[in-house]
Amino acid sequence: MAGHGEKNRPSKKHKSSSSKEDQRKTPTNREEEFNYVEDFEEDPREEGEKEGKKRDFTKLELKPDHDNRPLWACADGRIFLETFSPLYKQAYDFLIAIAEPVCRPESMHEYNLTPHSLYAAVSVGLETETIISVLNKLSKTKLPKEMIDFIHASTSNYGKVKLVLKKNRYFVESPFPEVLKTLLQDEVISRARITSEGSDGGDAFAISKTLGEMDGVHDELLNGIELAAAAEEKETHSFEIDPSRVENVKERCLPNFLNYPMLEEYDFRNDTVNPDLNMELKPQAQPRPYQEKSLSKMFGNGRARSGIIVLPCGAGKSLVGVSAACRIRKSCLCLATNAVSVDQWAYQFDLWSTLRKDQISRFTSDNKEKFCGNAGVVVTTYNMVAFGGKRSEESEKIIEEIRNREWGLLLMDEVHVVPAHMFRKVINITKSHCKLGLTATLVREDERITDLNFLIGPKLYEANWLDLVKGGFIANVQCAEVWCPMTKEFFAEYLKKENSKKKQALYVMNPNKFRACEFLIRFHEQQRGDKIIVFADNLFALTEYATKLRKPMIYGATSHQERTKILDAFKTSPNLNTVFLSKVGDNSIDIPEANVIIQISSHAGSRRQEAQRLGRILRAKGRLQDRMAGGKEEYNAFFYSLVSTDTQEMYYSTKRQQFLIDQGYSFKVITSLPPADSGADLSYSTREDQMVLLNKVLTAGDDMVGLEQLEEDTDDIALQKARRSAGSMSAMSGAQGRVYLEYNTGRGRYPGQGQLKSKPKDPTKRHTLFRKRFG
Repeated sequence: MAGHGEKNRPSKKHKSSSSKEDQRKTPTNREEEFNYVEDFEEDPREEGEKEGKKRDFTKLELKPDHDNRPLWACADGRIFLETFSPLYKQAYDFLIAIAEPVCRPESMHEYNLTPHSLYAAVSVGLETETIISVLNKLSKTKLPKEMIDFIHASTSNYGKVKLVLKKNRYFVESPFPEVLKTLLQDEVISRARITSEGSDGGDAFAISKTLGEMDGVHDELLNGIELAAAAEEKETHSFEIDPSRVENVKERCLPNFLNYPMLEEYDFRNDTVNPDLNMELKPQAQPRPYQEKSLSKMFGNGRARSGIIVLPCGAGKSLVGVSAACRIRKSCLCLATNAVSVDQWAYQFDLWSTLRKDQISRFTSDNKEKFCGNAGVVVTTYNMVAFGGKRSEESEKIIEEIRNREWGLLLMDEVHVVPAHMFRKVINITKSHCKLGLTATLVREDERITDLNFLIGPKLYEANWLDLVKGGFIANVQCAEVWCPMTKEFFAEYLKKENSKKKQALYVMNPNKFRACEFLIRFHEQQRGDKIIVFADNLFALTEYATKLRKPMIYGATSHQERTKILDAFKTSPNLNTVFLSKVGDNSIDIPEANVIIQISSHAGSRRQEAQRLGRILRAKGRLQDRMAGGKEEYNAFFYSLVSTDTQEMYYSTKRQQFLIDQGYSFKVITSLPPADSGADLSYSTREDQMVLLNKVLTAGDDMVGLEQLEEDTDDIALQKARRSAGSMSAMSGAQGRVYLEYNTGRGRYPGQGQLKSKPKDPTKRHTLFRKRFG
């Protein structure tokens, strides 16, 4: 599912630097060693020949009218789209339904056919033959046989198995009993099966009669739908599975395992068990064309499909979520990442829908509201639902109600956080007929993003960022990387081995970076009247910068009330134009007034974080004609990433930008900030001031200068090396700026516990078993 960046490109064979060492370690006898080395040496050549054949396009025959066709289709599953073609719009809509976008610069897009992308295609109603015939019509060359075979293999079994929620119990249904038998041969699925008392749990299935379900037909382009062949059968066979193992069963059914992807659809119009919720969109809620298109993928055949919709930040994901809830008209559980976004979602439901205020309830540590009546909307955080510790009596009642209710819609904001170990519990705890995930960045550094295919469902729709910029729906952002040379003294300390834990603090607190940040804040505040967000993951730097420049800051420990107060003042007051945020501002915080971001430190090489931060300023501002190409304010939003040159930060910066570059953005490099003539009036202009700052960084405890850690950190596994691991006692001692040294004087003690040596015990008081040993 994570169709961005280099992950879906064909893998290249790398020579291992430790190959000789491996050859010494692995073989146990000479014959094995000989075979091992021979295989190792010949493999790259064979691989290269195969790769060469795949990438040899000389035998591709161009069609006579190839100029009028926009696609190049390759045998390895890659598809290239010319954006200057007259058929670009139709071809883009089709490709985004069947393939993963890899890279989408201005003139040429690259896509990749994967089993998951084709699973998503048939889930929105595209038939196998339709996919092949439309690809053939749009392609400049004849479709390669390998691609046709791959499409057939990936789509043949879709729709033969359904996952159904009935009266809070999960059933696997199919009109084909032999398919269910195949599934039950899998160890994971057979263990998850619940057998009723008196049955031996063999091949006996519950049989129910069903009417033909196929009554509506799609009139969309490329959508000659027929639901699964299963729908026309009169008899449906089923078996019950354990709710706690639904996730495992769905995973085993995916294309890369048993290849029977489960169809999860909710026939909400015929659901008479769950009470209806009287809610509709208000007349002023006018979804944009791309929002309508994303919803049509979800409700294509009159039912609600579970899946994920990917829209850029600022493109109106909230309205899509509220619209989906209004169409289903059943109880809705909405999950967000923090308390601020819970308030924002509650506001969005009130703004766009006809629900009364008492039908929308918030469940956070500060607000524990209950909705009136049989049905309503509950907005809460992932943490509140997934929390496994002791709760207050009031919280326990609400969470019990959330667990026991059958939800019509489970709406998940910032769905890229769900694969994290803490948050995936939410899927098992709550029972819902339909799941909709919303995000701008379907990418994670721990490569768990593909788990969303079985945790929630396939990707239903993904918008192209640059197309929305051209349409005037989101802001046109100028991205710049500002190179800040390290001062001589800071760089000397950065290179010392004993300062390894302070490397990040040294390149973030680089005086030249501080001066560049101060210059940009002054320029945008005084000369342009912009609203500025400064991001820093490093709490030491965040505090120093904010205190020195006399600006408010928000970080993990800031109370909900204070956050709300600062953000409200930032939105409305002309006197507050800059706010400092830690990583708590990455997701879900809606600040539409902001149009400048300055990033002074970041979470290692996280592509997701870079895109989420850019998203804070993507809300369109000003008049449309001014924002279009050639208008008087073509760029009205600015994203600056401040990087200390010749440090580790340069490597991270390149990796972080990959996602945005794949969306078609480009970064300008600025090397002369601040300008030479603006020296004395900026902070740390003298060597004495710089040395005071350096001393402050070096004397701070290791735990003071590390990255902020939050419970809802996502990309946690792959970035573990970039974080501090062990803390020191300097913070506990109350010294803050002073160093507390520990000495280990006890023999065989753990490090740091030497001074806690206890007095020798009286031998007569020892237990009889130990008297001889110590006596």
